[in-house]
Amino acid sequence: MKRCLIVVDYQVDFVVGSLGFEKALSLDNRIAKKIEAYRTSGDDVIFTLDTHGLNYLETYEGRHLPVAHCINGTDGHNLFGMVGKAKKRSDRVFCKNTFGSDDLYAYLRKTEYSSIEFVGVVTNICVIANAILAKTAQPETDIIVDASCVASNDEKLNKAALQVLSLIHISEPTR
Repeated sequence: MKRCLIVVDYQVDFVVGSLGFEKALSLDNRIAKKIEAYRTSGDDVIFTLDTHGLNYLETYEGRHLPVAHCINGTDGHNLFGMVGKAKKRSDRVFCKNTFGSDDLYAYLRKTEYSSIEFVGVVTNICVIANAILAKTAQPETDIIVDASCVASNDEKLNKAALQVLSLIHISEPTR
């Protein structure tokens, strides 16, 4: 049975754009290497893309986080750096207009994996939301979040999110 790597929202706006932060930039090489390792093993790589329209600031999220970001069709919506170059045309991509992806959840309900690993940004928002959806979709599957390949703009929230994930049996990869 295949393993799956899910790269969460590693987009220009979260790395160097309107919501960018230094720690996100430091993940590029590590995530790209992990993508390559999964490909070498014949495993699946999936991407999520935070995706908003021009009316973002009028949405519920936009009223609570009034920073336009990941607007569909802009450079900020694109995958960043080496991670963007590592994406293949055949990779599954889930665009989502909120923190968790209902389409990813539906896909995982019908596609069994031996393990599902998460990398990307932001740990305490979109990574945690999608990891919980994966655990809900596949409760008997090992769900992993690699702390060395996720980041938040707030290190305390990053650590807190990882602690919460560990309480629901979402763990670090075994090395």
